[in-house]
Amino acid sequence: MPIEVSASLTRRTFVQTAISGLAGCGCMAGRRAGAAEIAPEPSLRIRGVVMVPETLTWKDWPDRARRAGLNTISLHHPTSPRKLLEFVRTEAGQEFLARCKNQELHVEFDFHAMRDLVPRGLFAKDRSLFRTNDSGTRTPDQNFCVHSATAMRTAVENALAFARALRPTTERYYYWSDGCASWCRCSRCRELSDSDQALLVENAIVKALRSEKPVAQVAHLACHVTMPPPKTIKPEAGVFLQFAPARRRYDLPYSQQRSKDETDSLWYLERNLEVFPAATAQALEYWLDVSRFSRGKKLPLPWDRNRVRADLGTYRALGIQHIKSFANDLDAEYVRRHGEPTFLAEYGAALAELFDP
Repeated sequence: MPIEVSASLTRRTFVQTAISGLAGCGCMAGRRAGAAEIAPEPSLRIRGVVMVPETLTWKDWPDRARRAGLNTISLHHPTSPRKLLEFVRTEAGQEFLARCKNQELHVEFDFHAMRDLVPRGLFAKDRSLFRTNDSGTRTPDQNFCVHSATAMRTAVENALAFARALRPTTERYYYWSDGCASWCRCSRCRELSDSDQALLVENAIVKALRSEKPVAQVAHLACHVTMPPPKTIKPEAGVFLQFAPARRRYDLPYSQQRSKDETDSLWYLERNLEVFPAATAQALEYWLDVSRFSRGKKLPLPWDRNRVRADLGTYRALGIQHIKSFANDLDAEYVRRHGEPTFLAEYGAALAELFDP
C-alpha cells in the first residue's frame, strides 16, 4: 500500500493545505509501528547512531546499542524517505522496530527529502516550482524554488504525509535538502543564501507539523552549502540545529580546527549557535562511520578513543546536549572481517561520562 504523495497544483491556502490536504494520505493514519509507542521524555538527550537499513545485517544492533548506553537509532536514506518507508513495512523492519521497543530505544528517520516532497514529475507541468541553477536554467536536479507558493505548499503537504507514515519516537523530524546541495538562484531567491532558503522550508514544515503535533521539532541541517548560518531568515519555534561537519579533519581534535578558512571548522558551529539555541542543537558526527573512512575498501575503522573524547568535550563546552554519529557499514560483514567492534561501547561510555555524570 504505497503512500500517496501529493502532486497537486490547486491554489488552496498554505495553512489549509498543510492541515487538511492529507485526506488522500489517510492510508497510514491508523497504522503504528511497534517502536512508536515509546513516549519521548521531556528531558531526553539523544545519544545515538545513524545508519542505512543495510547496516542492520548485524542483527543484534538494538541490543548492543542499549548495552553501550545509547538511547536512539536513526535510520537513514541518502535520497528518499520512500525507501525507509518500504523498509519499515517489511518483516525485517517490523522486527527491528520491535527490538528497539523492547530495548526502550528511540527510533528516528533521517533522509534527504526534497525530491519526494516536491515530486520531480511536476517539472513537465510547471517548471517554476523548481530551482534556477547558476546558469539561469530551471532544473529539477535538486531541491526547488522556495518562492514558488505551489512548491512550498506541496512540500509541506508531503512532509506531513511522511510524518504520519514514519513516526520518530523523539518527535524530531529530519527533512534534509537533496545532497546538501545548492538551492535556487532565480531573481527572487538569489538574495537568500542556501541556509536561508533551507530554513524557509523548515520553518514552513514545523509550523504545519505543530498544528497536529504540538511538540514536534524539525532539523536545520548545517552541512556543505548550508554550513554558514542563516543571515536573513530566523528559525521558528521547534526548528533546531543539526550540525554535520562532514568535511572536517579527523586526524586532529576538533578543538584545533577553529578558523573560518578551514572547511567545516568550529567557527561555523559557533556562528550557527548565534542563531539556534545550543540546548536543542545536535552534533551529527562521523566517528563510527565505516563507509566514510573505508571508502569501499573494507578497512577497519580508524578509531581513536582519546580524540573522540576530546571532540565530545568540545561539543559539551559549547552547550551541545544531543549527539549522534553515523555508523554505516558497521554490519555483519565488518564484524566477520575485523571482529568485535569494542569502540561502540567506548563511544557510549564516553557519552555517559562526559554528558551524564
